[in-house]
Amino acid sequence: MTEKRTPEDVSISPRDIKFSHEGAKNPHWLDNDPVGTAIMNTLSLTFPDGERMFMDSVRNYRGELSGKLLQDVKDFIHQEAIHSREHHLMNQLIDREKYPVEEIEGFVRERVAFARSGGPMRMLIGTICLEHFTAMMADMMVEHQDVFQNTDPEIEAMWRWHAMEETEHKAVAYDVFLEVSKDWSGFKRYMRRCISMLIISKTFTNNIATYAAMLLEAEGWDKKDAKKAINKYLWKTPSLFGRGWKVWLSWFKPGFHPWDHDNRALMTEWKAEFDAIAAE
Repeated sequence: MTEKRTPEDVSISPRDIKFSHEGAKNPHWLDNDPVGTAIMNTLSLTFPDGERMFMDSVRNYRGELSGKLLQDVKDFIHQEAIHSREHHLMNQLIDREKYPVEEIEGFVRERVAFARSGGPMRMLIGTICLEHFTAMMADMMVEHQDVFQNTDPEIEAMWRWHAMEETEHKAVAYDVFLEVSKDWSGFKRYMRRCISMLIISKTFTNNIATYAAMLLEAEGWDKKDAKKAINKYLWKTPSLFGRGWKVWLSWFKPGFHPWDHDNRALMTEWKAEFDAIAAE
């Protein structure tokens, strides 16, 4: 049976767009919502170091790749480098005297260092799992743009641009994994990626909730109330993580491929918008 791969007509286009991040100085920049802002700031704080690991995880295997996949990897690295730059700039505007930003960044670096310590394959499998999460969250943003209703237009645009490009390249690391594990048995490949997803799903969601609650506590929230509010946002309303449960569950289907969930049509308008901006 021929393995699924990314459709040939899916292209990856790094768009070197520089956004204004001044809106991030507002402590509640996401729709004047302290809870939503804490969660999105937490996600942003994970991106610079996390995306550098994503880049290295596929870069490690470039010598085993060729053709379109090799070009996709180069474009993936370029896209992630720009994402890392933009989120780094945004993160610098979070009030570091008020919020435990450096402490959270330290925790993120520890998690990334742990992933790196396991060698290239652990890095790659971690990347394919986390890329599945970013693709799920991108879907949520497309379908629930009201979350960003009263947000600075430049900040809102940056998050939409990021979501669109995460969708565009959502299967690149996965295709690399399929290529470099082609000599494994199907059972070994399936078990490695499924066990890793279970572990990473628990640690990633718990860490985001914990770090976001820390940001609320810095504003004077009671620890219990902060945790309750964060979990409600993540799992109930608007359910940033919970809404993607069907896509998350699809990972455990034998023969899964990220483009089984073909959502290119949802991204057509945004892609045209940011292609035009990048061309200016």
